[in-house]
Amino acid sequence: MTHHRKAGRQLRRTSEQRTALLRNLAISLIEHGAIETTEAKAKELRPFVEKLITRAKEGTLHSRRIAARDVHVRRAADTLFHHVGPAFATRTGGYTRILRVGHRKGDGAEMARIELIGLGAPDEGGEGKESAPGKSAAKTGGKSTEKAASKRARSGKEGAKK
Repeated sequence: MTHHRKAGRQLRRTSEQRTALLRNLAISLIEHGAIETTEAKAKELRPFVEKLITRAKEGTLHSRRIAARDVHVRRAADTLFHHVGPAFATRTGGYTRILRVGHRKGDGAEMARIELIGLGAPDEGGEGKESAPGKSAAKTGGKSTEKAASKRARSGKEGAKK
């Protein structure tokens, strides 16, 4: 069957599977600020996420309900509307960047990193989430305590340099 006049990549999935994939990738991108995936998926994800961010910039209840169709995780939707949307309020488009990172070892697929441009809020939230497990590891003792202490010392030194 030919693929004439069909926009978008098929990604070897049915339309329902493709929509679910893009929704999950979008949620991960919003929560973490950057994700690594195949180049084809990243290129398909870009317009999907940029439309969501444009909705988040509007900030109305109607736009939140429309975005909630695709961003079904409440925490990600809150991040989208409270941090990501206001951060891009003055920007008219181009909220994401795709960087090639090489080939995947297993099958040689071209990998890419898609990230939100110039956004500190999701990364800061991600660092807080990462530091919480580090603190619990510090309580257990052992080598993880030394690693957590060295991380805190390095971050303190870097903060002093700036």
